[in-house]
Amino acid sequence: MKNYKILFLLITSSLFSLSTFSAHHEESTVLAIGDVQLPEVTHSAGFNQMKQMLGIWEGKLTQYTGAVVDVSSEFKLVSGGNLITEKLIEDGVEMLTTYSDNKDGELVVKHYCSLGTQPVFKVTEVSDDIVAVTLNESEGGYHPKHHSYVNSMRWNVDADNDNLAVVDSTLYLNGDLVEQQTVIRRVN
Repeated sequence: MKNYKILFLLITSSLFSLSTFSAHHEESTVLAIGDVQLPEVTHSAGFNQMKQMLGIWEGKLTQYTGAVVDVSSEFKLVSGGNLITEKLIEDGVEMLTTYSDNKDGELVVKHYCSLGTQPVFKVTEVSDDIVAVTLNESEGGYHPKHHSYVNSMRWNVDADNDNLAVVDSTLYLNGDLVEQQTVIRRVN
């Protein structure tokens, strides 16, 4: 009987130690820098949908000319989960796109383009599989007769396979509006 009591005490203390250890080592949902606890931020539907793009994607871009080039994108969540950066490489040329919510809680996309422009976009559509943005004309002052720039982008993640996406975009090149399409697959 004495052995059972000792065994019971050992098991009880082990379980208590394990639960105490687990409670102190659970992943914290509170973000802090040093002693400063950061406030919890609520994100827009567009931002939350863009999170489905996190990771590394590779595929092919079909240009308006019919040429097909290699493309890759790496989407990362940074700044305490409040910014998504996309390192985009088209045919060896690197670009950057950022995704964040503005002070009004709306997704804002800014593309640092190899065309030498930095268009800012606003959301036109958000659903379970789609995020679409178009040029925010109040930001940047681009005009097709004077600038070449990306005019719109639309990400469509395959409803049956969230590792496959199609990105449609329109660009103004030397005054002409052209369309292109990228088909990408998540590789990581």
